[in-house]
Amino acid sequence: MRRVAVVVLAAGRGERFGGPKLIAPLDGRPVIAHVLAAVAAAQPSLAVIVDTVVVLGFYAAEIEKAVAASGGTGHIRFVRNPDPGRGLASSLATGLSFLGPDVEGALIVLGDQPRLRPAVIEAVADAWAAGDARVVAPRYADGGGRNPALLDRRAWPLAVDLSGDHGMGHLLAADPTLALVVDIPGTNPDVDTPDDLASL
Repeated sequence: MRRVAVVVLAAGRGERFGGPKLIAPLDGRPVIAHVLAAVAAAQPSLAVIVDTVVVLGFYAAEIEKAVAASGGTGHIRFVRNPDPGRGLASSLATGLSFLGPDVEGALIVLGDQPRLRPAVIEAVADAWAAGDARVVAPRYADGGGRNPALLDRRAWPLAVDLSGDHGMGHLLAADPTLALVVDIPGTNPDVDTPDDLASL
């Protein structure tokens, strides 16, 4: 069983939403609570999730409180991006820096994707554990971004070198050979605006 950690990126300002979107209610729970529930429910066959790190920045206290109130803290570790204004890339680097030396891969999860399914986490983690890819990413049949992506430890330097509000997506677009792609049914929408939330 290969050892994987989950890094949940939850440090953004939520400008297009107009505030702390991750604590906005959806089906009676905060948006981020749905994401954390999917992570907690995932049970890959070939890998074991040994750590879950949530990277906070803007609205950190409010998010921690909302997750605690929803009963979703479990084995989660909350860490702080000291300068979340530098964008998503800085949160990714922050999260990776908190992972132990025994972690072989990091699954990067976005905190604003409340329809994330445990089966997607399992498929991506097992594809990574069964092969030798540096990056494994889903490709959704109905469209959407390449999240959650799993970064083998060998790929962490690529992530740490990113800047601005970009994750691994533009690197994968520039070099399709970098990632092993796993085909997944459905989609995995972001919540960027109040309309996005209403559509869910």
